[in-house]
Amino acid sequence: MRKRRSAVTVLVLGVVLGASSLAFTQDKPAKPERGERHPQIHAAMRALNVAARHLELAEHHFGGHRAKALELVKQAEGELKQALEYAREHPEEGGKPAARRAPATGAPTTPAPKTQ
Repeated sequence: MRKRRSAVTVLVLGVVLGASSLAFTQDKPAKPERGERHPQIHAAMRALNVAARHLELAEHHFGGHRAKALELVKQAEGELKQALEYAREHPEEGGKPAARRAPATGAPTTPAPKTQ
């Protein structure tokens, strides 16, 4: 009876410790650092970094798709670094939102040629 109780205790302790460690390792929403410019870009960079770590630790190769995904994540990280460099070099453009385009309506973008 005593062995059974200690086995149950160890099992419950394992579940509790496992659940608590899982809670601490979950990705939390990124908060902008104090004074950080372009917080969305920095949050995207952090998310890509987490994605890269997950891909590097994956046990399967998935027919080469894991490696391709990792390559694309690294490429996206490079693009975001370049975006931040551009914003640093062009501060006059850094704080303004991009102009929004009107949604496509399906209409032709060039006028039809005139017929006689």
